[in-house]
Amino acid sequence: MEPGGTDRRHSQGPEIDRAWNKGIQDCLSCGIVIKIIIKFARGSENPKIKYIKYIKVMRKNIVAGNWKMNTTVAEGVELAKAVAAGSSEVPSSVELIIAPPFTHLVPVAEVVGGTRIGLSAQNCADKEKGAYTGEVSADMLVSAGCKYTILGHSERRQYYGETDATLVDKVKLAISKGLSPIFCVGENLDEREAGRHFDVVSEQIKNVLYTLSADEMAKVIIAYEPVWAIGTGKTATAAQAQEIHACIRKVVADKFGALAEEITILYGGSCKPGNAKELFACPDIDGGLIGGAALKAEDFIAIALSF
Repeated sequence: MEPGGTDRRHSQGPEIDRAWNKGIQDCLSCGIVIKIIIKFARGSENPKIKYIKYIKVMRKNIVAGNWKMNTTVAEGVELAKAVAAGSSEVPSSVELIIAPPFTHLVPVAEVVGGTRIGLSAQNCADKEKGAYTGEVSADMLVSAGCKYTILGHSERRQYYGETDATLVDKVKLAISKGLSPIFCVGENLDEREAGRHFDVVSEQIKNVLYTLSADEMAKVIIAYEPVWAIGTGKTATAAQAQEIHACIRKVVADKFGALAEEITILYGGSCKPGNAKELFACPDIDGGLIGGAALKAEDFIAIALSF
C-alpha cells in the first residue's frame, strides 16, 4: 500500500493494460501469443505483470555512467577500480558501461579488461581520419578498448552545435567500426512546456535513426534525456518518463517493426539511487544513462541494483 492507502497495483492498472494490449498485438504477428498466455496463466501473479517482465527480459538492462569532463586520470582509474570491485554485487542480467574522458580510456581499459564492465567514449568524430585537429576517430576508440560511444548528447548539441546531419555520419561511422552508439534524444524546458516533447524526440529519431538499416539499428542503444532535468536535480516522474519512452519505442517500431521490442532505451535525467527503482519498473525503461551519480561508485552500483 502507498501512503494514504493507495494500492500501487491499482494505480498502475492502466499502464499495465496498455503494455499488455501492445504486447499481445506484437505477439499475434509472430504466432507466440498462445504459448505466452498459457505460460503465465499458471502462476499466481497477475499474468499481465508477468508478460511485461517477459518483454523486458528480451531486452538488455543497462546502466551506463557518463563521467563527462570530470576526474583526473589518476582519479578516473581509482573510480573504475571501485566500480569493478562493486560490480560483483550486480546481477548478470544487468550490463554495466562506463564512459570516462578520452584521456582516461587506455588506463581505464586496463582496469576493466577481463571484467563485465563495458567501456564507452563520450563522443567520436564524424570523419574516419585526416587533418581534423582535436578530433578522436572511431578507429582510435576501438584501439583504446571501447565497445560503445555516446552520440548526440544534449551538451554536444547545445554547446558545440552538433546537428542531426552530423549525427547521421557519426552514427553510421561508429557502427561501421564495430562500436554500438548510445544515441541521445530529448527536449529542453521550453519544448516540454509548449507540449512539443513528443514531436521533438520523434523528429530526432527519424532524422538520424531512420537512415539506418535494420542490422545497423540493432546495434543502437537509445538514451532519453529530458534536457531540463540534466544536472538540475529535477527529474521526470516515472509516468512522464514512461510515456515518452513508449513514444520512442513506437517511433522505432513504425520504421523497424518488431525490432523495436529488442532495443534498449535508457533514461538519462538525474537518475539516482533514490528514484532508479521506480523508473526501472516502467515497461519501456530498460536502464539509465547516469551522470553525476556515476562519479560515486557506491551510487552507481546502487542504481544498477535497482532492477
